[in-house]
Amino acid sequence: MKRAALYSNTVRPRVSATSEVARSGAAPDRGGKSAQGTRTVNVSGASLPALPLTRRAKLRAFFGRHDKAVMFFSGLVIALAVMGGRDAMREAPQELTQEDIDAAVLHTMQNKPLPSRAAKAAEAVRQSVVRVRGYGIDPKKPKEGEKEMSVGSGVVILENGTILTNLHVVIGAKRFTVTFSDGMESDAVLVAAQPENDLAVIKALKIPDDLPPATLGSTAKLMPGDEVVAVGFPFGIGPSVSAGVVSGMGREFLSPEGKRLLTGLIQFDAAANPGNSGGPLVNMEGEVMGIVTAILNPTNARTFIGIGFAATIESAGSAVGLPPF
Repeated sequence: MKRAALYSNTVRPRVSATSEVARSGAAPDRGGKSAQGTRTVNVSGASLPALPLTRRAKLRAFFGRHDKAVMFFSGLVIALAVMGGRDAMREAPQELTQEDIDAAVLHTMQNKPLPSRAAKAAEAVRQSVVRVRGYGIDPKKPKEGEKEMSVGSGVVILENGTILTNLHVVIGAKRFTVTFSDGMESDAVLVAAQPENDLAVIKALKIPDDLPPATLGSTAKLMPGDEVVAVGFPFGIGPSVSAGVVSGMGREFLSPEGKRLLTGLIQFDAAANPGNSGGPLVNMEGEVMGIVTAILNPTNARTFIGIGFAATIESAGSAVGLPPF
């Protein structure tokens, strides 16, 4: 009798891809790649062979591992590109021609006028010029007490408050004061006198901080026609500035009282009046050329008619005890 075949009711497991690989003799490595260069994929517990990675997938994987470095270098490249574009957009520097320079200078002069030579010369000595006042008692009116007897000008020549002025400004005064450019007023004392040139040296007892002395020049090259400026306090008003030229050198002047003959003077035509005495006569570089001493007027009026005299700075220097220039 023929025996019937018996069948099991269990399902036979399917052959896995791993078994196929093993059967073919190619074992997968740890990264899931077989020895033949294919990647295995585990699907439902079975490792199946996959297609080789595409170029796009490889780049994506690379960027995933180095995302920070890629972002840094990308930013650097963008920044360099922006800077390069900006430099390229800049206009090339325009080469200036002489016509351009002349036009710019003319425009500046028309819209921003420069100070005159006289203004610059006066400014150079402005802080060094002082007003000198002499006080005393009028013998004819002693009951009125002390009052102002004279007014003149002076110029600071040393930073310690040493001042040059005219002798006739301070002579006979019981006391005298100086007023500086900043308004400070101080008593002063007589240090030296040179009657033959009507010069006096006084020194203030109190001085401002950083008192600038004037720059003393030389008359060796001074000649008629050179521009000069007189700075002082005519009639006590000032400081006042007047400009003119040198009219002559080596002049003489006899005082109205006939008591003193002054020699070697600078003659000038910059306006000067009583009160200018003792003030500086300055050249266009701001250097003191002389000390205004007198004016000539054949009438009894004590006003300027075009002729003034100044003692040379060399004479003034010897009065102070400074060496000749």
